[in-house]
Amino acid sequence: MAYVITDDCIACGTCIDECPVGAISEGDIYKIDPETCTDCGTCADACPSEAIIPG
Repeated sequence: MAYVITDDCIACGTCIDECPVGAISEGDIYKIDPETCTDCGTCADACPSEAIIPG
């Protein structure tokens, strides 16, 4: 089950640098591609606004 980014996202970019498979794309609120996400949780651990949760 892929992680998802909630509306609490502040688009700081921290998660993009942490994702080992490049599943996160930029935007006003970042998005995680569920087909690419390996459910490792690295992005959730790195997110300063706690906007990334298990989907």
